[in-house]
Order: sequence, then C-alpha cells, then structure tokens
Amino acid sequence: MPLAADESTGSLPLRSEEDIVASRQKVRALTQQLKFSLVDQTKMITAASELSRNTVVHGGGGGMRWELLDEGVRRGLRLHFEDSGPGIPDLKLAMTDGWTSGKGMGLGLPGSKRLVHEFDLASEPGATRVSITRWK
Repeated sequence: MPLAADESTGSLPLRSEEDIVASRQKVRALTQQLKFSLVDQTKMITAASELSRNTVVHGGGGGMRWELLDEGVRRGLRLHFEDSGPGIPDLKLAMTDGWTSGKGMGLGLPGSKRLVHEFDLASEPGATRVSITRWK
C-alpha cells in the first residue's frame, strides 16, 4: 500500500533535551507504522537518538527531517539531521571508534553507522548533515 504524501515526510526542531526525546518518540512511531521488527525499531531509534544529541550538543541545534520510503517491495525510513554549527574538521577521525570531541565514549557517529543500512555524512564550517536509512 503506497504512503500518502502528507504522511511520508516531516520535520522536528532539535534544540533541547526535550527535542531529543521528541525525536526518539517520532522515530519509534514511524518505525512502528512501517512495521519494523522490534530489533530494527531499536536500532533506528538508537541511531536517531545519538544523531539528535550530536545535533544539539555539538552543532548548537538544528533539525531532523524524515522520509518514509516506498520503493516497490522495499519500505524504509530515511532521517536527515542538519545543524549550522562549527562543522567536523576531520571526518575520518570522527568516524573512528573511541575518538571524541567531548566527554562521550566516541561511539556516536561510527555506532550509528553500524545500526543502519545507509549512512551519509557531510560537514564543513557552518553545516553538518547526516542522513541515515534503514530498510524493512
């Protein structure tokens, strides 16, 4: 069954801890709507939580956009996280397990990548964009 256009996209601001919670709740609802397994729901919610927190903490706030994907027999969820912060000076280093620019464990970006099927990261001073996709 195709998705209705008005139900397939949307966005949320990411500026506070409350917004991070709201993003997790939205991703949970979207993965349930797509009938993801509990394991796949958890993977996508965990990745979204990490990337939402990065957007708020390291990027100074931004937003999350989503797209429900319907490609023939494949259905999926794509999330886009965008901020206008300082950017990531060394993407290769940032994708290394254990490296952190703050006080975290250094698992956010590489850990999120392992939880999804598609991961795209672009960063420059003034803008960081991360897109993730998980297919059912």
